[in-house]
Amino acid sequence: MRSRYWLVYALLVILQVLLGNFLNLGQYVVICILPLLVFSLPMNLSVAGVMLIAFATGFATDFFTHGVLGLSVIPLLPVAFLRKQLLSLVFGGEVFSRGESVSVQKQGMPKIALTIVIFTAIYFAIFVWVDAAGTRSIGFNTIRWLLSTLCSCIVEIPLGRLLAGEEGVRWK
Repeated sequence: MRSRYWLVYALLVILQVLLGNFLNLGQYVVICILPLLVFSLPMNLSVAGVMLIAFATGFATDFFTHGVLGLSVIPLLPVAFLRKQLLSLVFGGEVFSRGESVSVQKQGMPKIALTIVIFTAIYFAIFVWVDAAGTRSIGFNTIRWLLSTLCSCIVEIPLGRLLAGEEGVRWK
């Protein structure tokens, strides 16, 4: 099961690199599935472990996609740092106290979709702020944040269902 999970994780990283290189929807929309990858990490990992994996994933994505090292890493690390608190907020503390996996059957797709939206919104709030670096207006940045979050969630939620479904990989 673990080898299958990491294979799926690696394939999703490759998918993110392909999305970044070949799916350019303009200056307003960026498609990113990295928040889903942080969400899908095993529950038994420590905060430091999650942050280390998030750093490596974001760095690899930046290296093969943007060429701007740190552009994905900077917003991904706060999402990784807040992961346990956000999961506890949406699913409750019993997920961690019991050590159970997150699945569609146990938590339901609305809660999983809500968590993906929260992770993605936080990611893009920081991403847009870092990418703009004070050179674009608040209106442009707000539209970019909204559209990127919406479009990424449209891609991430079906992938999240695949990961959390009965036939998909279960988080542990």
